[in-house]
Amino acid sequence: MSFCDSVNFQPRMLTTITENDLLSRGVSRRSFGRIASLLAAGSALPFSTEMAMAQASKIEAPAGAVMINANENPLGPCKDALDALHKIAAQGGRYLFSEGDRVQKLLADGEGLKTDHVRIYPGSSAPLHQTVLAFCSPTKSLVMGNPGYEAGASAAEVVSAKVYRVPLTKSFAHDVKAMAAVKDAGVIYITNPNNPTGTVTPKADIEWLMANKPAGSILMLDEAYMHISPNPQFNSALVAADKDIVILRTFSKIYGMAGLRAGAVLARPDLIAKLDRFSNNGMLPITGMAAAAASLQAKGLLEERRKIIGDTRTDVFAYLDKKKLHYTPSVTNCFMVDTGRPTQEVIAAMQKENVYIGRPWPVWPTHVRVTVGTRDEMEKFKTAFSKVLSV
Repeated sequence: MSFCDSVNFQPRMLTTITENDLLSRGVSRRSFGRIASLLAAGSALPFSTEMAMAQASKIEAPAGAVMINANENPLGPCKDALDALHKIAAQGGRYLFSEGDRVQKLLADGEGLKTDHVRIYPGSSAPLHQTVLAFCSPTKSLVMGNPGYEAGASAAEVVSAKVYRVPLTKSFAHDVKAMAAVKDAGVIYITNPNNPTGTVTPKADIEWLMANKPAGSILMLDEAYMHISPNPQFNSALVAADKDIVILRTFSKIYGMAGLRAGAVLARPDLIAKLDRFSNNGMLPITGMAAAAASLQAKGLLEERRKIIGDTRTDVFAYLDKKKLHYTPSVTNCFMVDTGRPTQEVIAAMQKENVYIGRPWPVWPTHVRVTVGTRDEMEKFKTAFSKVLSV
């Protein structure tokens, strides 16, 4: 919501990170210099590995290519969102801070939270990094699932924090007991449903981890994909109870707004203030804000899109079952398939068929990640996959 903490237009930059702040946490002067220069440049996403993770969306694919590599939603913004952004675009010469305030209030009301427990961002990537920068250090580690979304690890590197990668359970959930056993944890990061597997960690496990995590640690819960799950189980009640939790939300997935940039953090005000010390974000894109507000108010949108994505996912899984290929039991718009061959080899072979699938995860060297696209895209995927794997 740009410079606003609430609809009352309070200053966004509550505090400023200082060299002494980081040195007291064991962060080197060299690291502080790097962070300071990045903030001065107005960036919260400076990490080189972030560029590598964004490779899917940077590929200049041939015309007609099937792009199911970046967990994008090919349905795009809904009609209400498109109408709203078209209407407001003509006012693009104005600093309309109220558009971010509107999204904040709609989201807070929908989650049963006070407005000061919600912070609006241009997407959820920036606050993901900021949470790690704020709560990790050489003595406070990042704990994450393996395989899991890697962005937080790149932020941990900036502040010289250790990264513990905990294998998923046999049901492809996060192993919350093993994660809680890391006593020097600064941030425990759970993506739920997980990226790249698309699998869920049960709500009871999240609540157990909240109650049993190491003292002083923060649970960062990334719910980017939860809206797509047929039985979504959100955890905003933990924020309402003022627990040590930072919940990430985005409009990039089920709302189809990856290119419009809208996201949010749900957390206690004091935790949000600590994130803000690593943020130099100012004005939010009014087109993204208008589209986000319209999306939150669009009736039946979530149910409609859950069904479209779910039906397509079920159809692809039936194909994989028929071909006797093992895959993760995803409930969202991505899944992993064990091809029995080196991942990069399969990715390259699929590209020759004009089908682009996701990047590799070293811990699973024969698995590929596939995004659930449109029905037509997934039919082309099936044809190409059968040819590449000779199944």
